[in-house]
Amino acid sequence: MVNKSVYQIIQYFKFLLKSTNEHGVHSPFVYDLITKCFYDKANYPGYKTIIDYKAALLKNNNLIQVIDLGAGSQVMKQKERSISKMAKNAGSTNKRAKLLYRLSNYFKPENSLELGTSLGIATAALHLGNPQASITTIEGCPNISAFSKSNFEVFKLKKIEVITGDFNDEIEQLKTNSYDLIFFDGNHKKQATLDYFEALLETAHNDSVFIFDDIYWSKDMTEAWETIKKHPKVKVTVDTFFWGFVFFRKEQVREDFIIRV
Repeated sequence: MVNKSVYQIIQYFKFLLKSTNEHGVHSPFVYDLITKCFYDKANYPGYKTIIDYKAALLKNNNLIQVIDLGAGSQVMKQKERSISKMAKNAGSTNKRAKLLYRLSNYFKPENSLELGTSLGIATAALHLGNPQASITTIEGCPNISAFSKSNFEVFKLKKIEVITGDFNDEIEQLKTNSYDLIFFDGNHKKQATLDYFEALLETAHNDSVFIFDDIYWSKDMTEAWETIKKHPKVKVTVDTFFWGFVFFRKEQVREDFIIRV
């Protein structure tokens, strides 16, 4: 069994060899996504709130009793964890949070779903990028869920519904909804990821985007990503190494992109 971190390093070098930037991308849709969103260098005012939100977590040494329903943390195995260490090891990096902000700002999703609230860094970024949108976020651990919910109130982040529960159970209740954006960031196991994808396909429309976190977390997760790419409803995928993007646009030519961000 290859150590996960060694696996990721090997995959990253393979990614660097295969990846490109906007040059050579002939799809206008993907070209615009890369140049106007991925590579947008503007310094948005909302970035400050994202940085402040993360900074507050990094200073918070309170302990939380954690119940892991997914693959768990690769770094922290103890059940009682400090918020600061969780934010450092498991929370979205500032760079990725800013990209989520830009994605939300670019696509302007009216209804978003997030699987895996954690400490709410990604949730906050999605909200700040498009404050008028409604976001539903699901967290398996009741203590983390309660903490993040109160933190959203502290930072005056509105229109965020925090659901506490098992993803499988909660997804069943949400399958009649329609989502413009879904961020899969809660269970880094192959079968669970595929099950969530299949279940939530019912909620997608032509312009929806699905974003899968940590597609090179493990060999299993990469296999899940490869399976998703081949699904007949999937028309365009973008692999940025840390995230995999899925689009269903029927008007698009079937194509997979590997893009450095």
